[in-house]
Amino acid sequence: MNSKQNQLQAFERLLDIMDDLREKCPWDKKQTMQTLRHLTIEETYELGDAILDNDLNEVKNELGDLLLHIVFYAKIGSETNDFDMADVCNDICEKLIHRHPHIYSDVVVKDEEEVKQNWEKLKLKEGKKSVLEGVPKSLPALVKASRIQDKVKGVGFDWEESHQVWDKVQEELQELQVEIEAGDQDKMESEFGDVLFSMINYARFLNINPEDALERTNKKFIKRFQYLESKADELGKPLMDMTLAEMDVFWNEAKKL
Repeated sequence: MNSKQNQLQAFERLLDIMDDLREKCPWDKKQTMQTLRHLTIEETYELGDAILDNDLNEVKNELGDLLLHIVFYAKIGSETNDFDMADVCNDICEKLIHRHPHIYSDVVVKDEEEVKQNWEKLKLKEGKKSVLEGVPKSLPALVKASRIQDKVKGVGFDWEESHQVWDKVQEELQELQVEIEAGDQDKMESEFGDVLFSMINYARFLNINPEDALERTNKKFIKRFQYLESKADELGKPLMDMTLAEMDVFWNEAKKL
């Protein structure tokens, strides 16, 4: 592994390259925070994919892409005299020191949960009116639900036992069934949302990340379905011309692989 000095030199090299690109490259010169935003989101998802695949070389590559974006935003900020890379680094350093009084002060904590509770309390003292202010509005709904539950847990709003959460899941399923039988589409959607929210809550008690769990299932389904497609291609028979029974033969083969 590289020494801290080598790491700092590498970071300085990236800052210098960013200066060159911003000055000399027609594409880089045109970029704004607004034009970079969707690209940053895409890079973040690509990093997430690499992490789920446990491809450490790709994790390294995607971290580089994401770091480039951070440096890019800081460069743009410096051009308007609003902030630069040093401001970004110093601000996060001050925040980390302030929110870790058990490290940088005399506060004593007994476990991880107390650390998280103190974190949320400190954020409220910093002027936030709600513990939910830190949940981005643009997060995908599943991720947002998970973050909401994490946030309120930090101030003690949570179930005590996992069986209580499972009981809540069963209750929400029954309420959904009532609306399905009544045929009210709007209420069905509302109750379906409640079921999902309670399932995400239960996943938390099982120490399961619901986003990761669902993505694992997505990848599993894709792999099996593509196996089915390949077998249909070998037979020279379009999927739409196959019966479900024929498809099930190859699907079950895929499950055994």
